[in-house]
Amino acid sequence: MLKFTRIAALAAVMSLAASAASAAAGDYVFEAVNADMKKGDDVTVAVRLINKRSGKPVPDAVIIRTRVDMAPDGMAEMQSRVTPLPAKEPGVYAFKTDLPMAGRYQLSLSAKVQGEPETVTGSVVIKAAK
Repeated sequence: MLKFTRIAALAAVMSLAASAASAAAGDYVFEAVNADMKKGDDVTVAVRLINKRSGKPVPDAVIIRTRVDMAPDGMAEMQSRVTPLPAKEPGVYAFKTDLPMAGRYQLSLSAKVQGEPETVTGSVVIKAAK
């Protein structure tokens, strides 16, 4: 009986440790590679997906939703189309979009990270200048 109790206690501790070691969607953040851009058409915007616990970029995430608008300047209806570009660096995700006027743009993203059951969501603000 004592052996069974020890095994059960060990299994419970291992289960708790495994769940504590797994990441949650809130353990990730998107960062702009370059937050200052020139306004124009076909501008390349790149973001890095970072695991906050390790501080390392997260490669091979699948971006499932994107949106660019001018919400930071109170003009959320000012949207531009977003087209994904091939990755040039692990953990960096690039997109082509139009930034037709000077101001602040918000790139909102949703991604699926390998091994993570929740969808990772976030946004970055980019400033477009003349």
